[in-house]
Amino acid sequence: MTEIRRIRRRDSGFPRLLTAIHDPPPALYLRGSGPAELLERPSVAVVGARSCSSYGRAVARTLGRELAAAGLVVVSGMARGIDGEAHRGALEAGETVAVLGCGVDRDYPAAHAELARRICERGVVVSEYEPGVEPAPWRFPARNRIIAGLCQATVVVEARERSGALITADFALEEGREVLAVPGEITSGLSAGTNALLRLGATPVTCAADVLEAFGLEPAEPDATELGEAAVRLLEHLRDGALTADELVRSSGVDPAEASAALMELELAGRVALDDGVYRAAV
Repeated sequence: MTEIRRIRRRDSGFPRLLTAIHDPPPALYLRGSGPAELLERPSVAVVGARSCSSYGRAVARTLGRELAAAGLVVVSGMARGIDGEAHRGALEAGETVAVLGCGVDRDYPAAHAELARRICERGVVVSEYEPGVEPAPWRFPARNRIIAGLCQATVVVEARERSGALITADFALEEGREVLAVPGEITSGLSAGTNALLRLGATPVTCAADVLEAFGLEPAEPDATELGEAAVRLLEHLRDGALTADELVRSSGVDPAEASAALMELELAGRVALDDGVYRAAV
């Protein structure tokens, strides 16, 4: 396992933004090869529901990738669902920080042990708890103040009315940080929390550029790789909504074999995401 480091609040390397919150932790424990200075770089939290929709997973992954590509450090809680997808997207283009509600020597949840290993290769896993501390329900709301405290802005992708992601948003608001939310279907319980944030004045997120604007940044230049004719046709159809491969073939008129190759081309270029058999255009 990677060596575990400790930074005390009085140390010069302790993150300044975190020092400024109402209840900063006395110390942080870091695991991973990323430098402690990673916690001082411009950072954005991307959080949301554990039991999320395929739409939420695709949006979180795309935001994670595009925000990291633009130079931001993506911070989340390594939980299932939105958190995990935000980390995975960030790892495709840059660096990410995971904040745990247990000791950094505990891969929690256990299903994310491989994700934790990948994060440690490019970034850091962080906790205020000493190594060996087991996860407990009350530690996760406390953990959320650190996620918000490390970041200039927090993006909520999907959240129910009583979601832990809303606790992170509340911490961010209390500290005068920017809060943004991805609009969702009004009939979906997974969107109740995010739509409530929008009613209260949160900035709507329809693409990564909406988040980057809060940092005064521009999106990274898109991949200059030219798409084939079939890939362009399929992408045009996906702009109107998510579709299965069969639905794409029927609506576009592209030969099934050619469509299969074109979809692979689009995935490799990061232009579409596949989840539960459904293709979505990257936001």
